[in-house]
Amino acid sequence: MGSEHGVLDLEQAANATTVAAVARTMALPDHAVTVALAAAFQESQLHNLRHGDRDSLGIFQQRPSQGWGTPAQLLTPAFAARAFFFALALVTNWRIIPVAAAAQAVQHSNAPEAYATWESEARALAIAMTGERPAALACRFDVPSSREAPPALGPAMTQELGISSLGAPMTSLHGWTVAAWLVGHAQQLRITSVSFEGRKWTPARAQWQPAPASAATSRVQATQAAPS
Repeated sequence: MGSEHGVLDLEQAANATTVAAVARTMALPDHAVTVALAAAFQESQLHNLRHGDRDSLGIFQQRPSQGWGTPAQLLTPAFAARAFFFALALVTNWRIIPVAAAAQAVQHSNAPEAYATWESEARALAIAMTGERPAALACRFDVPSSREAPPALGPAMTQELGISSLGAPMTSLHGWTVAAWLVGHAQQLRITSVSFEGRKWTPARAQWQPAPASAATSRVQATQAAPS
């Protein structure tokens, strides 16, 4: 899975799009996504780790003993992202200080300078995940056949995107954030296509393609694999 500036595995892509989606639901600027992704890259390489230094857990290596949440909560990427953003919002001038300084003010790491290593990659991903660059996140994988119905989209979207369906029109930035989230979670949710603003992604290709004129709408559309 990749953007114009980097390659992610499927778990990293899902977690990165979750971080961006949570920031959108909290009405935070895209810069917050850059700070969070820089922190998550340094702490876990955007993997939802079940271990770490002392009792650290999850994509941000937050510690239950430090009041971040229960182990189960911190192993839920959407919860972990919200906890990070709530703490970030309490940092004075976080919007204008260096990314590494903002991340360190939240994380209190023993290696504060390390967050700067990931700033460029985090910014590029934030651009792709938040719709600043449309259709910038794509992935390729095989959709396995299954006799079971795919997971319902509604509960996952409600938890991470703050919407229960794809029926309503969206602004371009919001729509591309949702579209990126759907692509990032496509393997988990057995999504076989995503369309928005005249472009369409399928897991058979590693890029977005022009869509039929009927798909050039302000509504994000997604299909899931049918039971076989």
